[in-house]
Amino acid sequence: MKAQHLWNGVRMRNLQTAIDPDAPLYSITIPEDWESNAATAILQLCPEHLLDVSPIKAQILTANWLLPLCEQTDQFTVQDWEKILLQRQACPNASIWKHDTSQKLGITINLAAFASAETGFDAQSYRHVLQIAVETLRVLYRQQANFINGELPFLELTESVHPKNDDQQLELPPQPSAGILYLSNLDACLAQLGFDYDSNDGRDIACCLTCFATLLANAGCGADFLPLSPDWNALPELASTAKDIWALASDEPQSRLERIDTSFSLPGNSSDLLLGSEACGLAPIFSPLREDGFLNFSTLARLAHKGLTLESALAASLAGEQILAPPSMQAHYAMHQALAGFVTHMPARPHQITYPLSAKAMLTRGTKVPLPPRRKGITQKASIAGRGLFLRTGEYEDGTLGEVSIAATKESAMVKGLLESVSQAVSIGLQYGAPLKEYVTQFAYSRFGIAGTVEGDPNALYATSFLDYSFRVLSDVYLNEPLADAPNNLHVGEDMVPMLPLELPEDDETPPSSPHPRNRKFKLVS
Repeated sequence: MKAQHLWNGVRMRNLQTAIDPDAPLYSITIPEDWESNAATAILQLCPEHLLDVSPIKAQILTANWLLPLCEQTDQFTVQDWEKILLQRQACPNASIWKHDTSQKLGITINLAAFASAETGFDAQSYRHVLQIAVETLRVLYRQQANFINGELPFLELTESVHPKNDDQQLELPPQPSAGILYLSNLDACLAQLGFDYDSNDGRDIACCLTCFATLLANAGCGADFLPLSPDWNALPELASTAKDIWALASDEPQSRLERIDTSFSLPGNSSDLLLGSEACGLAPIFSPLREDGFLNFSTLARLAHKGLTLESALAASLAGEQILAPPSMQAHYAMHQALAGFVTHMPARPHQITYPLSAKAMLTRGTKVPLPPRRKGITQKASIAGRGLFLRTGEYEDGTLGEVSIAATKESAMVKGLLESVSQAVSIGLQYGAPLKEYVTQFAYSRFGIAGTVEGDPNALYATSFLDYSFRVLSDVYLNEPLADAPNNLHVGEDMVPMLPLELPEDDETPPSSPHPRNRKFKLVS
């Protein structure tokens, strides 16, 4: 009955949604201020035994984990978490919503929810939400300690001898991690504050926000887990309280609290979907548009900071000006490097690419970007099962791929024509903005025709076809994603016979005088 009083007075709305297009539709009730994607997130966070309840109400699911939580602590109230969720400042992960003790407890923090183009960054609200999130993780961890696999709910004392004193002292071992805070939507936060993602100021502000969260997460755990000290002058709103937080985190308490890790969220996180994050974790926002075709809020914020209206921005774009520079993978890599010392766990390092993303990726569909008359590229000569192959490419001025040519040396006219047609089709798609990764996914490891040992390329030992080898080379050179060889399915010692309709091997003619003419073997393939 208590769950019916959650979010009392908040206007709600019903939506029909499904986890994927082939799954059945469910009726979901969410607050009216939430975006439609939040309904999908609620469905993903819903425990399986409640999927048959129609409609699935967000306030009921929230009460299932929130009300028992608030009964165990006086550090925050139900109204505190109600406000945090309504304003989409933070959201627990699926392990908390579903009471799944086999998964790590975690809470995602939406950094953009604390930034405003008019008032700047709300440091007090940021600190308040972080403290509530940290206390929530510790309370839940204590409740579930007896059910966590591999961890016992008691501590053991260890003995150590001080190097300058013969007296034995008892030291407490470090407390285990009670959960993890995931920071998200960093680029949208910088956009609200008027800073570019690929700038020194943007990286300094990201370091301040991250260090502040790590300090609060480790307050009461001792000085062993202190992060690096950033330049607090980059964000004055946090500098006023950073000194107090730092002193609190560096204090050595008599009894240490459970440690809270910090990191950045990863793609596919249901909490990011509920929070409406434009880009998860520390990744940049690569597209100025949302999935529904409207401009992102970060795009509108950056236009406002430049003093441009939508009409003036459109007019400048039609005149050929570049209003908002597209982000680059190099900027993503630089941000990852800058934040490495301010969180407990860093996500996987993005690939370092020395050239920015091509501007053709930002063009509308149907716009062709011609290659320059004189262009660079690679030429790769190799052989597969003794059959020669040449792979040539043409590049744009920024180093991106725009042309592919795959040519066989000693094949039939049909095979050569098919390879040339595939090369032309791929080249046309690349010049119209098609992503190379899609071609690699489609053609790598394709099995037909000639397959065997690769000679002439030390990075490949075996290929299942001409296209398999060619597109794995393109992935290695232009995507910086080397692909391993496919398993070699050729049987050792088997006679290598040609596959129809390819030509027979050029063997010496059997002498007419031989009483036993040589047999030619054929291998039929379906």
